[in-house]
Amino acid sequence: MKLRVSAVQYHLHSISSFDEFAMQCEHYIRNAQEYDAEFVLFPELFTTQLLSIGDENGKALPIGALPSFTSQYLELFTRLAKETKMHIIGGTHVIEREGRLYNVAHLFFPNGTVEEQAKLHITPFEIEGWNMAAGDELKVFDTEKGRIAILTCYDIEFPEIVRMVKAAGADVIFCPSCTDDRHGFHRVRYTSHARAIENQVYVVLTGTVGSLQTVDFMRANFGQAAIITPNDIPFPPKGVAAEGELNEDMLVTADLDLSLLYEVREKGSVTTWRDRRTDLYTDWGAKPVGSESSGISQ
Repeated sequence: MKLRVSAVQYHLHSISSFDEFAMQCEHYIRNAQEYDAEFVLFPELFTTQLLSIGDENGKALPIGALPSFTSQYLELFTRLAKETKMHIIGGTHVIEREGRLYNVAHLFFPNGTVEEQAKLHITPFEIEGWNMAAGDELKVFDTEKGRIAILTCYDIEFPEIVRMVKAAGADVIFCPSCTDDRHGFHRVRYTSHARAIENQVYVVLTGTVGSLQTVDFMRANFGQAAIITPNDIPFPPKGVAAEGELNEDMLVTADLDLSLLYEVREKGSVTTWRDRRTDLYTDWGAKPVGSESSGISQ
């Protein structure tokens, strides 16, 4: 089984209307369609661009205003997924539930179905700056091209949850990210490589680039998309199938061959998934999918 994925290095800049946002998103999606991509990944918090539209006094909107765009966001990406017949991971968008803000990734299926995965680990800044709440449910998603998971930025830095979604059958981890400096970027990038090696999975990673000069905490972005593989023959020696140019507005595309994952898990130079020492530490794979003990739903 093969699938083609595209990752968007989304350029943040000030806009004056939702229509401008929609045109930019559609540009990337149509570009991915021209390359026959079956999955396209947008970055974390890319919808904060909508805050630059501003209020009647020209002042940027606060983070609490972002959920007011949710219906338009969902309608836009649902339509584009159906028109292009692609699976779109619409980055993350901030939604409000019971008076609390959540940073939520959305998966748009070609048939119009929409699924969610809330960010599970919230950074100190997200708590202190934006009063963001953490999600409580870890999911895997079945697609016609295989089982996937979506783990947002900081989430990929926690080995346990990646091990859990791999135990539940996920072969591809999509990681929308948003980092403002080299330190944050490299934390996410290096741990994405670690998770690919540990679990013998693909990780598709991307981040925001550009700047929102009027939006607090979004004035700096440091990003690069990368399609990451295990480090073993027959994959590239550095474990990178494709990557973008740092901080450039662009799209990155590559093919993922799932059969190669199954091959290296059985007879690779190392077989990290098979060789885990379940006699010494917790075996996440022993917990039944969908049970309370696993915390995973499908």
